[in-house]
Amino acid sequence: MTIIDEIKQSYKSGSILHKLIYINVGVFLSLHIGVIILVLANQIGRDQSINEILYYLAVPSDLSALARKPWTIVTYMFTHGFLWHILFNLMILYWFGRYFIEEFGVKKILGIYLLGGLGGAVLFVFFYNIFPFFEEVKAQSIATGASASVMAIVIAVATAVPNRQMNIVFIGPVKILYIALILFVTSTILDFTDNTGGKIAHLGGALVGFLFANYYRKGKDITRGFDRFLDSFADMFRKKKNMKVTYKRPADDYEYNKQKASEQQELDNILDKISKGGYDSLTKAEKEKLFNMKK
Repeated sequence: MTIIDEIKQSYKSGSILHKLIYINVGVFLSLHIGVIILVLANQIGRDQSINEILYYLAVPSDLSALARKPWTIVTYMFTHGFLWHILFNLMILYWFGRYFIEEFGVKKILGIYLLGGLGGAVLFVFFYNIFPFFEEVKAQSIATGASASVMAIVIAVATAVPNRQMNIVFIGPVKILYIALILFVTSTILDFTDNTGGKIAHLGGALVGFLFANYYRKGKDITRGFDRFLDSFADMFRKKKNMKVTYKRPADDYEYNKQKASEQQELDNILDKISKGGYDSLTKAEKEKLFNMKK
């Protein structure tokens, strides 16, 4: 098996979290390989940076430019121009992504990643077109990177399980809430005049993560419609299997009533547990069962 085959196998067998990391790395490498090819072909000068290519993938703050490149509200969240940028984002994504999956399930991480990125792009464009402070730089300002998406995941985890601990090298166990606050303040609040557009996008992602966790706790999933859209989109590219029609004899009244009574008993047990210990006392399976019963 070649290295390429091993990478393909790892990508196919990995979770959505691993696929997101692979996609970001793949885009990053493709960008830099593309720059090398363009320089060798004399399409761009040696003194020109990767920004020549980022222009087509980064989300612009100018509305007329955004209208010409609407795809950038998605592509920007997978695009990094510099090594330190992608390394930092993907490390945080991996660390907090595992906790996110444990709490909300593996399927939800794609929805919150994309919604967090969209929230960051919307707030970035909104600020640059509303506040006069940005008028002089609006025409040439762009945003790139997974920071808004990652921040949505970080804040969602910190909101859902603030007291859970994460082991930090040379420090030891630290509450996730404190780690999230440090990441948010240092990457978003401090020195706001530097990389202002990126920090505004962080705010948008953080807001999405906070709303998602709060509504999910109440049994409402703000990513549900988005998940359905993604499933429908993915179904367009899946090979349709031959349909096998089976007929199942409907349960009689006794079996039906027995099943309903069992489901009601499960619900009563969960509600009783909430009344005694609160929603956070439920296991992940119990939370999922309660959420499904409310549909």
